[in-house]
Amino acid sequence: MRIGELAERTHTSRRLLRYYEEQGLIVSQRAAHGYRQYDERLVDRVMQIRGLLDAGLPTRIIKQILPCLDQPRAIHFSDATPEMIAVLERERDRMTQRIDCLIRNRDAVAGYIDAVRNGAPSKAA
Repeated sequence: MRIGELAERTHTSRRLLRYYEEQGLIVSQRAAHGYRQYDERLVDRVMQIRGLLDAGLPTRIIKQILPCLDQPRAIHFSDATPEMIAVLERERDRMTQRIDCLIRNRDAVAGYIDAVRNGAPSKAA
């Protein structure tokens, strides 16, 4: 698929896809006419990258953990330093806190929707 289709399917700008490529997060092939061609698997990969960026991970860390996202997993971390592991642990803990907050917010919104649908007055928080 061409960059426009990948952009549309992942809701990611073409510019950002080119940046991911510059950072070594995704790879394209060049067709005879010079256009970038992307493998179908990159739709999921781009969504994973976006999620990791939204979670606060920098691209240099994302590039290192991308093999963990593949199946079968082929993980080779000869350059994993104690500092990198500490960063990943902090990011994992921060993601867990965000997930907990999102779950609470989702449950609050669901409760509000249920109350509105059932005609019950909402309780002030």
